Amino acid sequence: MASESDTNGTVAVSLPNRGGNMNTKPPVWPLDASGTITPPLLTRCDRDGRQDGICCKDLKDEDTRTLIDPDIVRDVVIGLSDGLTVPFALAAGLSSLGTSRLVVAGGIAELIAGAISMGIGGFLASSAERDHYHFLRRHTSARVQRSCVGEMEREVCAVLVPVGVDEKTCQAVTKCLRDVEFDPEVDANGSSSDEEAQLLRWKDQVGLTPFLLKFGEGMEEISKRRVYMSALTIGLGYLVGGIIPLIPYFFVPEAHVALVYSCIITGIVLLIFGAVKARVTGAGQGAGGYIWGAVSTLLVGGAAAAAAFALVAWLEDS
Repeated sequence: MASESDTNGTVAVSLPNRGGNMNTKPPVWPLDASGTITPPLLTRCDRDGRQDGICCKDLKDEDTRTLIDPDIVRDVVIGLSDGLTVPFALAAGLSSLGTSRLVVAGGIAELIAGAISMGIGGFLASSAERDHYHFLRRHTSARVQRSCVGEMEREVCAVLVPVGVDEKTCQAVTKCLRDVEFDPEVDANGSSSDEEAQLLRWKDQVGLTPFLLKFGEGMEEISKRRVYMSALTIGLGYLVGGIIPLIPYFFVPEAHVALVYSCIITGIVLLIFGAVKARVTGAGQGAGGYIWGAVSTLLVGGAAAAAAFALVAWLEDS
């Protein structure tokens, strides 16, 4: 093992790999490093000044949950929640009319139509959001092109000043973003290279336009893959959630008896679904959060089923 020491006391360690070659770890510089060499910001760390010698990014929080992409969670919640409540409410309403065969026929028809409708709705909603982003991007880009430096500085200040950035820094940020916006061969540090220029020519995520869209309007571009994934996730979620309340009707011929089993199974699934939703979304903090998530989901589904059953029963009696 070999090591090299620099003038600031930073050591780069060389380790042999399986092929016998030497791999050099990137040096870690102290935060107050000074001298003839100016280390990049990303290579600075204060771990040598800490008593435990651990970098801040390696410190673990008490809550170590890894949350799922909120867009996927949203689509799953929409599909499963509607699938668990709507077919269940329909089955509960049809249970007052006849046998389980009628409930299964009506439930399957609604389940397939509902899954297709929910999937199409998710696709159209994501497509509309994507089209809206592209319109705003064209509009913002044109506004950036025709606006003076002062106007752009005011817009950047409107975004950054409320979070504690001073005006001088806002002016520097505006200059960097304008350099990238109007000269794709110049990066934020003022340097250029063929690779960076080629990257920036096709990359639409640098400059004032994406900055104002993301931090000013709170919008980011939705990929085509995300549009189709949203439709598929919502449709499958509805299909999976909707088949659960119908399961007892496949095995119990008396609809009123199957309804009891359906209520029990759906109630348990709603409780589990509510607790899992609170877990993956980060809403649940401790046992109380999980219990509230489970109970609230059960109450919503139960209220929908009770309303449908009562309405159909009232229409039948009248």
